[in-house]
Amino acid sequence: MDIPSPDHQRAPRHLTAAQVREALTELDAKLDTLRRRAHATAADSAPIHTYHEHVASLERKRELLTALLTRADTEKSGEGDSVWADLKSGIDTLRQDLKRLLD
Repeated sequence: MDIPSPDHQRAPRHLTAAQVREALTELDAKLDTLRRRAHATAADSAPIHTYHEHVASLERKRELLTALLTRADTEKSGEGDSVWADLKSGIDTLRQDLKRLLD
C-alpha cells in the first residue's frame, strides 16, 4: 500500500460544515487506531514506519479539514454581519429619502 505524502493531502471543498465535522470525527478514529497499532508494533519493524507515515499524512489532512471548517464558520458569521449591515444601510437610506421628501 502506497502511503500518500503529507504534502500531497488536500481537503475537499464541496463538503458542508456538518460533513467536515463528520469527516474530522472519522479521521480522529483512524488516527487513534493507527497510533495504537504503532504502539503495539515492535520499534524496529518495518510496519511501524508505515504507521508513522500514515499518521503524519492523516494529521496533515486533519489540519486542512480544520482550516476549512474554521474558514466556513468565519464566512458564515461574517455573512450574517453583512446581511445586518446591508439592512441597516437600506434603512438609513430610506430614512434620508423620507427626510428629503418631507422637507
